[in-house]
Amino acid sequence: MKKLLFIFLCLVQFQALSQSKIVWMTNGDEFFEKEDYYNALINYQLVLNDTAAINEKVIPYEIQITNQKLAKKLKEIDSKSVSLSDYVSHQIAVCHLKTFDYKKAEEFLKQTSESSGYPDDRFYYANVLKNNKKYDEAIEQFEAFIRSGNESDTLVRTAELLMKGCYYAKNEGSIKLDVDVTLADTSVFNNGTASFAASYFGNEDRLMFTSARENGVILDIEQKSEYLCDIYWTERKSGEEWGPAKNFGRPLNSAQHDGASAVNNTNVIYYTRWSDENQKNKSIYLARMQNFKFFEAYKLGPQVNVEGYKSQQPFVSMDGKTLFFSSDRPGGNGGFDIWKIALDSLGQVVGEPKNLGYPINTESDEVTPFYHEASSTLFFSSNGFNTIGGLDIFKSSFDTESESYGQPENLGLPINSSYDDAYLVWDSKLKYGYFSSDREPCENGHCYDIYEVNNAPIRIHLEGIAYDALTEKILPETSLTFKDVDGIMESFTLTTDSKGYYEKTLKSGQEIFIKAQKKKYFADAEVVNTKKITESTNLIQDFYLNPIPQDDIEIEGIEYDFDSDKLRPASMEILDRLFDFLELNQNLVVEINSHTDCRGSDTYNQKLSARRAKSCVDYLLSKGVPKDRLTSKGYGESEPNFLKDKDKQAVLDDEGNRILLTESYINSIESKDEQEILHQYNRRTSFKVVGEDFQVISK
Repeated sequence: MKKLLFIFLCLVQFQALSQSKIVWMTNGDEFFEKEDYYNALINYQLVLNDTAAINEKVIPYEIQITNQKLAKKLKEIDSKSVSLSDYVSHQIAVCHLKTFDYKKAEEFLKQTSESSGYPDDRFYYANVLKNNKKYDEAIEQFEAFIRSGNESDTLVRTAELLMKGCYYAKNEGSIKLDVDVTLADTSVFNNGTASFAASYFGNEDRLMFTSARENGVILDIEQKSEYLCDIYWTERKSGEEWGPAKNFGRPLNSAQHDGASAVNNTNVIYYTRWSDENQKNKSIYLARMQNFKFFEAYKLGPQVNVEGYKSQQPFVSMDGKTLFFSSDRPGGNGGFDIWKIALDSLGQVVGEPKNLGYPINTESDEVTPFYHEASSTLFFSSNGFNTIGGLDIFKSSFDTESESYGQPENLGLPINSSYDDAYLVWDSKLKYGYFSSDREPCENGHCYDIYEVNNAPIRIHLEGIAYDALTEKILPETSLTFKDVDGIMESFTLTTDSKGYYEKTLKSGQEIFIKAQKKKYFADAEVVNTKKITESTNLIQDFYLNPIPQDDIEIEGIEYDFDSDKLRPASMEILDRLFDFLELNQNLVVEINSHTDCRGSDTYNQKLSARRAKSCVDYLLSKGVPKDRLTSKGYGESEPNFLKDKDKQAVLDDEGNRILLTESYINSIESKDEQEILHQYNRRTSFKVVGEDFQVISK
């Protein structure tokens, strides 16, 4: 009887335990569907072990990635032949991935990657191995996944890309030895369970950032502010010390999570707000500030925030006219993309947002945009390129002329790590900056800390060679004059060596006009812009100088009214270009001359040509050319032009002499139309160099 009672009690306990597991799994699925991965994790762990979840706590982790590759609803176990253990282990692995605990995710993915029920888990297993700096093992698993014949082309392409990231991480060239990264002051910035998203606030001696710590804003006494994100600010004291962090308080901060903020130039703040209860919605809010006090914030409209999607991590351009943000809204490339939208003078959004598109956005996630105005460079984080692991920080130069971005470049170690690295901001000179990373483990999971970065000194080495533009022979002893376009640096001169070579170290943030000059040659000039250079660089700038010809140089297109020396507007435009040429070659003295055809009397043609040449000189004098540099002369019909082919080269007779367009030669042509064309060749304005030693007197 006692034996039967024992068996009955065991059956009751077993049934109760089974029912509990069903309840825990059902609860876990419901939390998972709501993207509440922490509570889902607790319930799934209870299915396997009811003591495993006791110490789990919700750690604030504002950054969101979509993991688009996890699109299949694998939790529908009735559609797959998988065991309950495999299903729960898979769900636990995904929860660890979503909460960025890669070490725990590795443990469970190792098990499920070997299960036939979840073939994609080998991909995720390879990726967490990469996150955990096990690059050789990760490469092995990526290769196995690619060879497995997986049906998802997108996932295979991603595996190939992530595998390249493993090789990049193993390459010594990915390490920037002169970059110094340190954990920011723990008493100011990293005093709490999570701190991230530092951004400049008004000037470079004031920062605001997001943090979850004690004594934050709470409305419910049951809430714990150390698990709730608020926006704080701090100001640099004398030297390099930062003052105590100050909570902005209400109404900017709320009973929800508030973070990832940016301020425009008229005291308008944009920031992200979200709640633990509704993880599927994340929105950007706007608040106005006066004397460090904020008015009630409100959510931006549907141009930025789309219901059921996430918009986050705003950044405002220096002129306050553009809002950058990250969103998984419809119309993107996949996952989170970086978007931008115009702002009016009051900070309100105008028009429709624009996706930055290729090459910035990928099928994966691009987040935390920061646009550095001085260098025209976009910094952002992505897991869609050759990442060392997780989110890496990339940069892309913006070409203002073509309005396009260059191919993103990984910033490498030590800024990037095998975990998530984001929210990079720089000072105006790219010397100091701040970013956020979860590279160091924290209690009960992974959370962001704020790091300081001291950038490597930017060394710009310029070199080149001076050549004869016609023969491409080197030109030794060519004089190079360097002039700062902004007028900050004093001008200086270099001379090429016996091999026509020169070199010079330049500073970043400059726009340098360089003019190359040599006797018997016209000058050549180029502008070297170092304002967009964000790391040490070698630049090559060669110069090609054209020899000064002995003959006149025709000024094509000079036109006058009939029987007049009055310049037409088109002629003035051409003379404007000649003025620019004379400004570049300020040492030259030139003669402007005019010629007529042979029709009309010699005396009349002589006087008309002299007046026309003088009108050109007078126009150049009116633009500021010193009168000692210009002479004018009319040649009438006394110096006929020579015949040229379609390439404007002289046509030679049988004896090798140039054919002059004399009156007798023109009259020998039967066609009247061709005669008129040849007469037009003779009606010309030209110039020739008559001196090279004019001295410009500086004022």
